[in-house]
Amino acid sequence: MSLTVSKLHVNVEGSEILHGITLDVESGTVHAVMGPNGSGKSTLAYALAGHPRYDITQGAVQVDKTDLTHLAPHERAQAGLFLSFQYPVEVAGVPVRQFLRSAQNAFNGKQADPIVFSNELKSEMQTLHFDPSFASRSLNEGFSGGEKKRLEMLQLAVLKPKYAVLDETDSGLDVDAIKLVGNTVREAKERGAGILFITHYSRILRFVAPDVVHVVVNGRVVQSGDAALAERIEKRGYESFRD
Repeated sequence: MSLTVSKLHVNVEGSEILHGITLDVESGTVHAVMGPNGSGKSTLAYALAGHPRYDITQGAVQVDKTDLTHLAPHERAQAGLFLSFQYPVEVAGVPVRQFLRSAQNAFNGKQADPIVFSNELKSEMQTLHFDPSFASRSLNEGFSGGEKKRLEMLQLAVLKPKYAVLDETDSGLDVDAIKLVGNTVREAKERGAGILFITHYSRILRFVAPDVVHVVVNGRVVQSGDAALAERIEKRGYESFRD
């Protein structure tokens, strides 16, 4: 069982950004995608999630052999695919509790027991060091950058997707918040989720040991390897991969 990306070409506003990306993220594994700014990492995330601005012109995306390539974003989510945004949006007037319950119902295709959901939400919020009052606040409205990123992890913990694409969830976080993100990702992996973690830096990978590291430069995977590859990037940067 896997999230399979096969020879993916993606256009954005008429320009091809991804030039044949191929990945195979198996259940219960963490794949890190690393690369410099402008390399196509976020384009990959949005294309996998089905953002209409990101046009897949060639290749395919599959979840457990189900073709997602031409499905709407909500259909991809129902197939088990989750995206954590690099820049989470604010939604005024929609409380966090209401959003998460509606998302879980839509994700699972059935109504959750309100008491079970409430207890689960309370437990996960405690794990991620959220004050209980956050459940009643409007989604991301007035949240700090770190709170928004932790809320993305709360969604991951509550929804329990088969596969998660995490787009620079570690950016702008202090070390304590990075540890919380790492713990949530490890727990998702232990539940059997496949994780595609997109990041610039290797520091998060000290808390989430990747099974595979991919280096993306100019819209292509130029090298894949184990965790030692991330350490090489930390020491030498991305210049050695540009050729």
